[in-house]
Amino acid sequence: MIDEFAKEYLHGDLQEVREAVLRKLDGLSEYDIRRPLTSTGTNLLGLVKHLAAWEARYFGEVFDRPFPEAIPERGTDLWATEHETREEIIDRYRRVWAHSDATIAALAVDSPGHVPWWPRPDVMLFNVLVHILTETNRHAGHADILREQLDGSVDLAPAKDAAFWETRRAEIERAARAAERL
Repeated sequence: MIDEFAKEYLHGDLQEVREAVLRKLDGLSEYDIRRPLTSTGTNLLGLVKHLAAWEARYFGEVFDRPFPEAIPERGTDLWATEHETREEIIDRYRRVWAHSDATIAALAVDSPGHVPWWPRPDVMLFNVLVHILTETNRHAGHADILREQLDGSVDLAPAKDAAFWETRRAEIERAARAAERL
């Protein structure tokens, strides 16, 4: 009973965070979703491409259920070339979801898998669910910050207006300056 509950709970949270990541692209230009916003080149569309590649590996290769399409090579999965469209990358991510969801549905939470790139490679579906949920949440946090850098948009409910955030930022700035003087 707890196994099925755990699997459904983790899977439900994964689906919610997947959708949150894609919402970060809404309303942005091609340039804004692709442009490097950190010194290492991190960008919104690259995060989606990266999440798709690794989710396909983890719920595919690890359980001997390979994703039926080519997966970007390591090192090329964090950015989109000018020839890759937003739609292609988003559609691939959604196809990866369907493949992953089928793996999750077909296997028990304690089904064995093998992650050859991990120091302790013998895992269960539970381990991979937790890992992918953690990684997707981590990158969703990156996407939150990148989107806020681009246009100030935050995905909070209830929404706060610009005046609220200006006041909050000023309050935090005052506290930081006061702490520096202590």
